[in-house]
Amino acid sequence: MLQSKLFPKTLKEAPKDEVSRNAELLIRAGFVSKLQAGVYTLLPLGLRTVKKITDIVREEMEAIHGQEILMPVLQPKANWEATGRWDSLEVLFKFISPNTKIEMALGPTHEEVVTPLADRNLSYQDLPFYLYQIQTKFRDEARAKSGMMRGREFGMKDLYSFHTDEADLDVYYEKATEAYHKVFNRLGLGDRTFLTFASGGTFSKYSHEFQTLTSAGEDLIHLCRKCSLAVNDEIFGEQSVCPKCGGALTPEKAAEVGNIFKLKTKYTDAFNLKYKAADGTQKPVVMGCYGIGITRLLGVVAETLSDEKGLIWPSNISPFAIHLISLGAPNEGVNKMIEEAKKSLESAGYDILIDDRQDKSAGEKFADADLIGCAIRLVLSERLLAANEVEIKLRNQKEAIKVSAGELVATLRKLGV
Repeated sequence: MLQSKLFPKTLKEAPKDEVSRNAELLIRAGFVSKLQAGVYTLLPLGLRTVKKITDIVREEMEAIHGQEILMPVLQPKANWEATGRWDSLEVLFKFISPNTKIEMALGPTHEEVVTPLADRNLSYQDLPFYLYQIQTKFRDEARAKSGMMRGREFGMKDLYSFHTDEADLDVYYEKATEAYHKVFNRLGLGDRTFLTFASGGTFSKYSHEFQTLTSAGEDLIHLCRKCSLAVNDEIFGEQSVCPKCGGALTPEKAAEVGNIFKLKTKYTDAFNLKYKAADGTQKPVVMGCYGIGITRLLGVVAETLSDEKGLIWPSNISPFAIHLISLGAPNEGVNKMIEEAKKSLESAGYDILIDDRQDKSAGEKFADADLIGCAIRLVLSERLLAANEVEIKLRNQKEAIKVSAGELVATLRKLGV
């Protein structure tokens, strides 16, 4: 991709009506555009990053046998009345069709859709199974001032598991927990994301959240540094020690990036979802649900992995793995070196953004590279060409190194990117 053709251009100043750091950075760097509070357009750089986040999440969900589906956004009132949430869920977007006069909601979550979907004359032999989707959700948030971290329209992965009993649910719940840890490790957030005890509502004593430490977080958690377990402030009470290891708990601000619930039979009872047991009797199906905020992660990474110069993307989700910068007036030798580097890098699996702009100084190009925050910055110039060298700088490191052009890919591999 040529940067001269990239839409849109970077901005020197953040919009004055934006108060969250993640949105300021993402807007300035050309990842998102704000349409209204809590509603953003994903621009080419932002969409590339979200796709990479999505790919990681999808791989880990399929590793625990999730089958991907895509459910409707439009949901009938009757389904929400069956679970008692039509009047109780405050963030539910409701409307009446002007043509059919039917009352509907825009899906904030999909228990009311996936539970009746699973009703297919189930036998114990059909269970367990696991359905997930990656889809846009809608929530009428009273306050949407945290940029991508709290949207009224947002991308989410939600997985639902169906079991014969709670013992089987417990086994899968642990598998899902491990899968979530793998997701956040691959996203570069593993060292600051913690499994957190949370209130379970009407269907479980506890649920669990995955909370990422950030000063911009809207939640307060109490973290045990000894075993890396945490408790959400909402259920903290008088508790002063870790429920797992007895270690001291320290208050920290954090942002929720995922959650897992043992729904048990709350929704299967509402829709009379049963299965035929081995003894011929009808028994209720037991459920679990597991969510990850896809676009919220874009904001959380921007908040936590950035500096005064701009964004710092982990290599797995960098919009382009490499930002290749050409300095000086173009000439045959430099152009040839760029093409050779591009060919060898793409053959090695790296995607590349090439700063080919002739109306920008070296300082402006470097400033834009730091703002956009691709994991690797490469510099080519006539001076470097004379020495047959390429300059490499990792965005999360201060110093650049020079290597011979022929050792470029091998050096990147040694650097772990």
